Amino acid sequence: MRSICGACNLREMCLPLGLSAPELEYIDRRLVAARRKVARAEHLFRSGDPFESIFVLWAGSFKTCLFTPEGRGQVTGFQLGGDLLGLDGIDSRRHQVDAVALEDSVVCVIPYEWLQDLANEVGALRQQLHRMMSREIVRTHNVILHLGSLAAEQRLAAFLLNLSNRMQARGFSATSITLRMSREEIGSFLGLTVETVSRSFSKLQAQRLLFVRNRDLRIPDPRRLQHLLDGVETERES
Repeated sequence: MRSICGACNLREMCLPLGLSAPELEYIDRRLVAARRKVARAEHLFRSGDPFESIFVLWAGSFKTCLFTPEGRGQVTGFQLGGDLLGLDGIDSRRHQVDAVALEDSVVCVIPYEWLQDLANEVGALRQQLHRMMSREIVRTHNVILHLGSLAAEQRLAAFLLNLSNRMQARGFSATSITLRMSREEIGSFLGLTVETVSRSFSKLQAQRLLFVRNRDLRIPDPRRLQHLLDGVETERES
């Protein structure tokens, strides 16, 4: 069954953002081929798979992972509702990363040829696609900056603040968050060992900057966490 973009509660985060009512009516039922369920821990696609479609995360969450020839994995990102998956395959026409569901999830399947045709017909859709691609590039640059210049607690604070902001933008609480990713996955993304991630959580909790119970996280005052990020001297992990 095809999705109706105009009736979707994520359209303000997704490709239809900025389209006029006539433009939205024009792409309705033509942009999304189907919705696909992906169970927790299942792959949406793997590195090396042929690239055919872009996916929009409609419900749930994902991680993307890059693997070295030796089989060592690195988490490259976490995706939430409204985020695009599959952009890595546009150039070579093969996916370069693995996309794995962190929980039972649903994605909208957008065949790339359909998207190209509609983007050529609807200028606002083409502009929004470019904006979303640019946003992914900026997000990647910010991750590189944090990995290269911040101490362990700062990296974790930056990650949690980014997650808080992204959740708030989707209409969820910015201060009460359930972490779908493990500490090992957070460490892989931030370039830290799982032990360092656990110590960093403990230090931030000792300062009452956050409260953690299993995977339930509460940030009582995000401004204080931002002050830590802005004010602590850089101290690289040994």
